[in-house]
Amino acid sequence: MSEQSKKSSLSRRQFLKGVGTGVAGSIAASKIARALPLEELEKASPPPGQVLITLKVNGQEKRFHVEPQTTLAEVLRERLQLTGTKVVCNHGECGACTVLLDGKAVYSCHMLAIDAQGKEITTIEGLLSGEELHPLQKAFVKKDGYQCGFCTPGQVMAARALLLKKPNPSREDVLEGMSGNLCRCAAYPKIIDSVLEAAKIK
Repeated sequence: MSEQSKKSSLSRRQFLKGVGTGVAGSIAASKIARALPLEELEKASPPPGQVLITLKVNGQEKRFHVEPQTTLAEVLRERLQLTGTKVVCNHGECGACTVLLDGKAVYSCHMLAIDAQGKEITTIEGLLSGEELHPLQKAFVKKDGYQCGFCTPGQVMAARALLLKKPNPSREDVLEGMSGNLCRCAAYPKIIDSVLEAAKIK
């Protein structure tokens, strides 16, 4: 091997040492980033292609960096671990991902997280009072307003939005208000009964 080749070659030991240092450095850097005070996090440059957003979810403000195309459903499920919000169609058609935005029902899979800033976001977890079920949730249990239960969180949130708008809905109001939420088990009659039962609770 020529002298030039010797200088340009990298031994296995040197390579592994360098990689180890790089990995350790990355881990240390990530720990430092997580440990930064909120004020410093806001001043720090976001990772490439990401922006810093602030969301108010279930009464608490949360800040993190996200890519602009990140949906609200992705943030709720993957970043905040609020997995009660279900993603089924991911096209804004089935209603399983329904959450409340300032009291109105929205499909979280069809909304960008950055557009939810400045709004009050409520998920199915936000209806609980500690371990106590919300009266609406109790009504779904009492009237068997579910079968497999997968669409139930979205159904409950849509019902919550309806009852906030119309505290004393007719059966026709419930049919119209819940029309955007699909149930593959076809438990619609009991879902309607559950919403009407919840309306009786003051």
